[in-house]
This record gives sequence, structure tokens and C-alpha cells, in this order.
Amino acid sequence: MANLRYSIRRFRQFSAKEADKLGLSPQQHQALLAIKGLPRGREMTARMLTDRLLMGRRLVEELVQQLVDEGYVAAEAPTKGRSGQVIRLTCKAEGALDQLASAHLFEIRKMAPELMQALRILQDRQRMQRITWML
Repeated sequence: MANLRYSIRRFRQFSAKEADKLGLSPQQHQALLAIKGLPRGREMTARMLTDRLLMGRRLVEELVQQLVDEGYVAAEAPTKGRSGQVIRLTCKAEGALDQLASAHLFEIRKMAPELMQALRILQDRQRMQRITWML
């Protein structure tokens, strides 16, 4: 478990550095990913983003305002029958996410053997524990 957690921490650190190269904080990057990841036809609101990021409402409102100020998102009036602003990605955000996705995929491919090994070790240990427990 320690090796898997270490690999995850390394990947998160890599991700934060890549986002920083584009002037994004890790939280801003995660917010853009959450918006991008919505199924087609769904609209992101601050309330939904609060749930997706597991952050407080005030922090998300500040985060959205930062993203608006930096040109990564547009906050629009809600559609009929909905409350709260609709948050949409701008072309700038789409471009940044494309760049980050490429870098992340490259890093994931590089780390894949290490991650798979850590998962195999965990599975083997679980199997052994079940067998031992059954005896």
C-alpha cells in the first residue's frame, strides 16, 4: 500500500508542476477537469462544483472568480428553471486542458509498470490474507 500511495503522490506532484507551468493552481486544474468531465448536455453550477471538488462553497466561489478573472471560465446566467450561475470553459481552458492531458498521458504511460507492480503486490497480499484467514 505504501508503494502505491507513494506513486500516487509522485503523480499528483507531477500534475501540480505541469499545471503551474501554465499558471494554474492544482485546485484550478481540478475545477477545469470537473467542468470538462460533465456528460454532454449537463451544465456545471457552483453547487455541483462544490460537490465535485469536495470543497466549501465559499472556496469554490473564490476559485470560480479566479478562473473568470484569468479567462479560463465564463459564468453565465442560469437557464430557465435553474438557480445559480452556469460555469463554462473558454477556449483558453480547452487549450490548457489539451496541453495538460498530453503531459499527463505521457507520465501515466511512464509510471504504468510501477503502478501495476504495486497493485499486483496488493492483490497477492490480499489473496494470502484470505487464504490464511480461511485456514
